[in-house]
Amino acid sequence: MSLNTENTSKSQKKGPNPEDIKNLFNSISKTYDKTNDIITMGFVRPWRKKMISHSGAKSGDKVLDCATGTGDLAFEFKKVVGPTGTVLGTDFCKGMLEEGPKKAKLLNLDVQFEFADATCLQYEDNSFDITSIGYGIRNVSDPVKALCEMARVTKPGGTVIVLETGDTKNPVLQPFINIYFKHIVPRLGGWTSGNRPAYEYLNKSSNHFPSKNDFLNLMNQTGQLQGLSCKTLMGGASFIYKGTVN
Repeated sequence: MSLNTENTSKSQKKGPNPEDIKNLFNSISKTYDKTNDIITMGFVRPWRKKMISHSGAKSGDKVLDCATGTGDLAFEFKKVVGPTGTVLGTDFCKGMLEEGPKKAKLLNLDVQFEFADATCLQYEDNSFDITSIGYGIRNVSDPVKALCEMARVTKPGGTVIVLETGDTKNPVLQPFINIYFKHIVPRLGGWTSGNRPAYEYLNKSSNHFPSKNDFLNLMNQTGQLQGLSCKTLMGGASFIYKGTVN
């Protein structure tokens, strides 16, 4: 599989071709959960919990999880918002989205799933208390447009929250993180999924995606978010970004 990564430069807002991303994630949907746990060494699980805690989610909240994939972040939100809250997981990749309802049934969690493109959400303004995206914003065609849409559908005073990797600027850890993602992740991903090129692309997209203040600048460009903040995880392996809707 060959994907065009030219548009993932830190200096550009545009992301990869949507059809390429659909094809990529459709090709790894069946093995995605297992592979994700392996290549993150399980850290992704507590990072999701930290993201949800940082979002301020509480019982009764209405949550939209964009680029939900197989629904893992949506399920964690549901555990927090409880039976009086609602969680809707959306994705534009059919293969990934089909896995969500199966897992919801096994986990006995009432999470709904719908097809939706993060850059053109079909929901009304001010519909959700929290809108999230975990490890998905770097794979949309226009990150700023997606952030604008996420802010639009979130209630004033509500939260837009992002969990993502990106260009690591930590001078001590950066070489080790780069080696791991460049050499180890594609091998592990290829071994568990049978699709090494997909994980080579995901590594490249991470290395070239803006992080910390550069990503906060993208959030600021929406003109709809205030109180922007960035929380660094494991020295820059991932980041949690948060903004409050005006």
